[in-house]
Amino acid sequence: MKALVNIDIPEIKKIYSGKVRDLYPVDDEHMLIVSTDRVSAFDHIFPNGIPGKGIILNTISTIWFKNINFIKNHIVEDNFSNFPAPYCNYPEFFKDRSVIVRKTKRIDYECVARGYIIGGGWKEYRETGSVSGISLKPGLKMAEKLPEIIFTPATKADVGHDINISIDVMKKDIGEKDAEFLRLMTSKVYEFGRDSLLGAGIILADTKLEFGYINNEIILIDEVLTPDSSRFWDSSLYKTGVSPVSYDKQFIRDYLDNTPWDKNSPPPPLPVEIVSKTAEKYGEIMNKIQEMF
Repeated sequence: MKALVNIDIPEIKKIYSGKVRDLYPVDDEHMLIVSTDRVSAFDHIFPNGIPGKGIILNTISTIWFKNINFIKNHIVEDNFSNFPAPYCNYPEFFKDRSVIVRKTKRIDYECVARGYIIGGGWKEYRETGSVSGISLKPGLKMAEKLPEIIFTPATKADVGHDINISIDVMKKDIGEKDAEFLRLMTSKVYEFGRDSLLGAGIILADTKLEFGYINNEIILIDEVLTPDSSRFWDSSLYKTGVSPVSYDKQFIRDYLDNTPWDKNSPPPPLPVEIVSKTAEKYGEIMNKIQEMF
């Protein structure tokens, strides 16, 4: 299978092209989101993608959206057979990797729930002893479980780095009521995913979510509990002090940390074996989630 990294349809102009997803118009109230096989890390899109990655992401998100019933989401149609023209004429681009959704006014924050200290949170903790303004006890080890879930929002950057902020910054921007609702819902989605995955031998370390407004109501949008937006660890191999064995993009980050690439210049292509192993890991977590539901 060849990786789908670019989509070009002469009949229609895309609304937006992100790191992984492209948006296309449907009508005044709806749009189509397609998950490509592009892969990004450290805020760079790599020249080669991961074959089948977009299908995996779309499949996983759709499963979670259907099973999370305590908050509304943006999905209207996930069956390619019901897609309108011209999309139904291009199964090679849209089948199994697209959904039609309601348009929302996106809330421009990444809403992150952390149950373990890892990644950017670990880096910030080592430097300041806190994450997003939340002080943590001293002496934590990499990948250690936190005493309680913490909500660590970040600015959402289409280009460049997301920046961790405190919930107080969100409150000043969108109001205390909505900021608290986002904190509650982010933690609740994380708890639902964490508890669901335990039986499959998977630790959900953290996850990031996006939300949007429809008629002043906040709903869940974008993707949910995928290996692009979450860290999934093999519970049987988990230990603190190291980056745990994972089924997510951390595998690519760990590889890149041991290369000469400076993370600022254009990234080199990922080696064939890294592409293959990443596809394998993404496929494994998809199968585990499918088996759960």
